Amino acid sequence: MLTFTVTRDAKRNAFSNAILDGLRAAVTDLADDADLRVLVIAAEGRYFTSGVDIAEIADPPGVDADGTVHGQVLRRHYRKLHLLFDEIEACEKPVVLAAHGPCLGLGVELASSCDFRFASDAATFALPEVVNLAVIPGSGGISRLTRIVGPHWARWLALACETVTAERALLMGFVHEVWPAETFADNVAAFARRLASLPGEAVALAKLGIDIAASSDRTTARDFDRVANTVLLTSEDYVARVRAFNERSAARSQPRD
Repeated sequence: MLTFTVTRDAKRNAFSNAILDGLRAAVTDLADDADLRVLVIAAEGRYFTSGVDIAEIADPPGVDADGTVHGQVLRRHYRKLHLLFDEIEACEKPVVLAAHGPCLGLGVELASSCDFRFASDAATFALPEVVNLAVIPGSGGISRLTRIVGPHWARWLALACETVTAERALLMGFVHEVWPAETFADNVAAFARRLASLPGEAVALAKLGIDIAASSDRTTARDFDRVANTVLLTSEDYVARVRAFNERSAARSQPRD
């Protein structure tokens, strides 16, 4: 299990370019290291994150001092963030986000790209881009969020810029579980350890299969299921588990004195 922890409490854990580069490296390590099974993204301090570091985006690449905008340059730079979140989605290993406190802006967009989202009862979630910056949350804050919670709640967060509690986020279907702040880190760690103990190839194909089912027709999704299990039914993990099941069944069926 690999844990990436944001520790920038003086800036309310605002995501700087350095933090994002560190997260890119962590995602690459997860994908490339066969011994790593799960990535947990966490933070320490008052906030999970207050969003992007505004000081670092005040003068974005592609915008001259006189206000001239070079759209191609601006979009190319912007795509780096999109590619990071795309890679989290594409990685065939689970990525878990653990929001112990307020999670704003870019934090919600990051969360939307992860496989599992957990919140402590002290967490809140908000997308304040429209009201604070007069832009949309364009790094998945609308596109990914809408796929997760539907247009009804996406309007509440991304359009009306409302803040929701952890319990409301659970009701919306955005987070999977809410745990008390006192036990939150232990609960997340226990979940991640259980994930890490699951058969890696089966987990990878399950993640791929879910994404295919969500974005394709039913026939294509079922075809993938059959192809995936054609591989898994001959795997060492499958053979070992069937053997263990049969041995337990045989032991239970033995007559007792």
